[in-house]
Amino acid sequence: MKLIGTEFQLKVWTYLKKIPFGTVKTYSQVAKAIGKPLAARAVANAIGKNPYAPKIPCHRVVRSDGSLGGYSGKGGVKIKRFLLKKEGISL
Repeated sequence: MKLIGTEFQLKVWTYLKKIPFGTVKTYSQVAKAIGKPLAARAVANAIGKNPYAPKIPCHRVVRSDGSLGGYSGKGGVKIKRFLLKKEGISL
């Protein structure tokens, strides 16, 4: 699958594919992992524009306080919660 997005979005989305099944990361952790430690909000923005959900698993990224945040996939946060539960994660 050829991804189409900005260079930053592609960097974020590529990282999301590396988050293992049954694992969650925070927006801040993703920002640090891609070498942009102060870009948590930009990461959240890029994730919010992910047109490839759930193939690119943006549902595995949550807020630092443990709350779900948003979900760009069809069905919104309700589906995000469902997908996480399916992976054995309950928040």
